[in-house]
This record gives sequence, structure tokens and C-alpha cells, in this order.
Amino acid sequence: MYLSSYTFTGDPADLTARFDRLLPQFRDELVFHVAVVTADGLVTYDGCPDRATAEAFSTSPEWAAALASVGLPTPAVAGLGEVHFALARQSVPV
Repeated sequence: MYLSSYTFTGDPADLTARFDRLLPQFRDELVFHVAVVTADGLVTYDGCPDRATAEAFSTSPEWAAALASVGLPTPAVAGLGEVHFALARQSVPV
């Protein structure tokens, strides 16, 4: 699994509300996903099967259209690397 971060800068409450409207469009496709509210926005961490899939997704017209459909700005995307280990013991409801 390859992990990338997507940093959305702006009002955290507004970005989170927009993200919540975006999520249903991709929920069934998500392999690993975490959204973190920060002081200056929202950062999501997304796991894809491999780097090529992650890069293709983050630059796709479909992704750009999905962001635009809920009014989210284009995020700063950073490829973080191959996941060595991941564990989640608790689900956080959205």
C-alpha cells in the first residue's frame, strides 16, 4: 500500500463539511483513509494499492471534478511512501 497526504488549507469547519459531502462519492473505493482536522485546514491520508495508482488518481480529471462538485480547493498532494505497517483498533464515526 502506498500512502499519500492531501492538504486542504482554509477554514477547518468549512473544509470538513465539504469533505463530508465528497466522501460518499469514494467511500466504497477506499482502502485506507484518515481525515485530520488541523488549525489551518484538513489533511487526509489515503492508501492506494501502489504508487502508480495513487499518482494516477490524484491527477485524474475525475478527482478534480469531484473536488469542484463540493467546492473543495485543489489540495497539496504529497506521496509519503510504502506503508510498512498499519493498525486501527477503533473506528471514528463520520
